[in-house]
Amino acid sequence: MAEADTQLLLAVGLIEKDTNGDALWVWCYPSVTAELRSLLLRKCCLTDENKLLHTFVFGQYKRSWFYITTVEVQDSPALKKVTHFSIVLMAKDFNPEKYAAFTRILCRIYLKHGSPVKMMESYIAVLTKGICQSEENGSFLSKDFDARKAYLAGSIKDIVSQFGMETVILYTALMLKKRIVVYHPRIEAIQEFTRTLPALVWHRQDWSILHSYVHLNEEEVEALKACTGYIAGFTDSEVNSRPDLYDVYVNLADSEITISPVVKEAMTMGKLHKEIGQLIVQSAEDPDKSDSQVIKDISLKTKEILTTLASLTEVSDGNEKPTLNSEALKQKRFPPATENFLFHLAAAEQMLKI
Repeated sequence: MAEADTQLLLAVGLIEKDTNGDALWVWCYPSVTAELRSLLLRKCCLTDENKLLHTFVFGQYKRSWFYITTVEVQDSPALKKVTHFSIVLMAKDFNPEKYAAFTRILCRIYLKHGSPVKMMESYIAVLTKGICQSEENGSFLSKDFDARKAYLAGSIKDIVSQFGMETVILYTALMLKKRIVVYHPRIEAIQEFTRTLPALVWHRQDWSILHSYVHLNEEEVEALKACTGYIAGFTDSEVNSRPDLYDVYVNLADSEITISPVVKEAMTMGKLHKEIGQLIVQSAEDPDKSDSQVIKDISLKTKEILTTLASLTEVSDGNEKPTLNSEALKQKRFPPATENFLFHLAAAEQMLKI
């Protein structure tokens, strides 16, 4: 396990805010590009005018994950001229709990010693052995943090209690690999909500579609547009007037979901969607069911749909991937919305003949 883990960490960095109110990059190891440095300064909350302290944020940029823990400095003889600092970790994997635990330890080390050297020692220990131990600052063991646990950490039940039957819109958008934008003024609310959404399409177990903290900044928007389907979180309400960025817009603060006219046809709801919606709501409202059981129920329904789709495919000469036989789909005489959904799902799963 330690072997695999050593491949995941990419870099560690330190941002400080001094008594003059300036937030600056102080140190990083092994290196962080200038582009990433300005991105992470934007994310770390120390450059914010509103003075709100976000203790932990995470997100993704160009297939690398960033995790940032920020603390206020109080009574630290080692850091007399520093009011706040942020520890940044860059990694290849999605695992907020793992990196929150590790950055907290690095923060304690820095508060005590005021020098990056001790932090670097712990970083290298985790990088090479997957573990760092110390009496006073706590121990960290990479293998305690399973990726699957991170995938299941959010609450599907909370999403369903907020959106009810409309949860099926989110399910459909994810199944069809559409672009979902989520807005809420509080970053913590966005992170909690967006990290849970990929579990609606559990069969893919793909969290690379998650961009939980995006600014309306040119480079970030361009990087986002380069992705096919995604879930992107924004704290800036201006994103509402950027229809070029979304197929489905979720105003989390007002519990509203809007479908863009561009995808109205692909997202037409019918009998099948009603069935799926009812199944999601029934399962989520069952007090005896855990979140992972709800995910399992939805996943079984998805499997049923994928099995139906597979039965309508054929393997053509020289092509290993089965493709949809449109005639077979028409002969089934499904209701129009079901046929439409299966066709678009085949497109999303790259099962259409080019």
